[in-house]
Amino acid sequence: MAYETIIVEVEEGIATITLNRPAVLNALNDKVFNELGEAALSLSADNSVRVVIITGGDKVFAAGADISQMANSTAVDVATREKVSHRAFQLLENLPKPVIAAISGYALGGGCELTLVADVRIAADNAQFGLPEIKLGILPGAGGTQRLPRLIGAGRAKELIFSGDFIKADEALRVGLVNKVVPADQLAAETRKLAKRFASRGAVALRLAKASVNEGLRMDLEAGLEYEHKCFSLLFATEDQKEGMKAFLEKRPAQFQGK
Repeated sequence: MAYETIIVEVEEGIATITLNRPAVLNALNDKVFNELGEAALSLSADNSVRVVIITGGDKVFAAGADISQMANSTAVDVATREKVSHRAFQLLENLPKPVIAAISGYALGGGCELTLVADVRIAADNAQFGLPEIKLGILPGAGGTQRLPRLIGAGRAKELIFSGDFIKADEALRVGLVNKVVPADQLAAETRKLAKRFASRGAVALRLAKASVNEGLRMDLEAGLEYEHKCFSLLFATEDQKEGMKAFLEKRPAQFQGK
């Protein structure tokens, strides 16, 4: 499928979605959101894809929403537009395979919120994160007030949201916003190394493990444990489970087929 604002490449079972609006620091607009949603649907259905990477390239992840599109919007305009971004982010968040965000440079506003839909975030040492919406008289409207507190805790999230201040990669690592910080020139290689590790695991187990975590976070503990038990039990009906345990007993690497 041809896209105008993103680039989608697939190699060795790893799909890379690259934001592609360099002239505006990958600012997010309706076209970007629509194309991200379509890419998520396409990659969800592609059984050859095992892992998805989202990146903005070497210099910037995404410097936020396209303010020129928003400045003269009415409340009705925004309500309609937010449905577009929410749909895209939910499709990415619920992709039935691991999603890794590789973040270099600015990840601000909607760009920061986009990183939150990933399962794992790897930051270059030049990355900066922030939710500056409060300085524009608004609040983060693409999941920032909901996903960020669940990730780093309410107190830290409120400080970032209320101040609109930026934090650097080392502080993002300290508060749990990212999983790892690497030198900027190693970001692509380190992200791909992790993606290959995920891709070598059983695809069905990955899908159910992700669902168990994501769905469990929406439930109370008892319901979450029951959901986990069902996912665990279902995996014993798969060929990958038989292969994984046989390989373990035979002391050899497992050859998973995603079945």
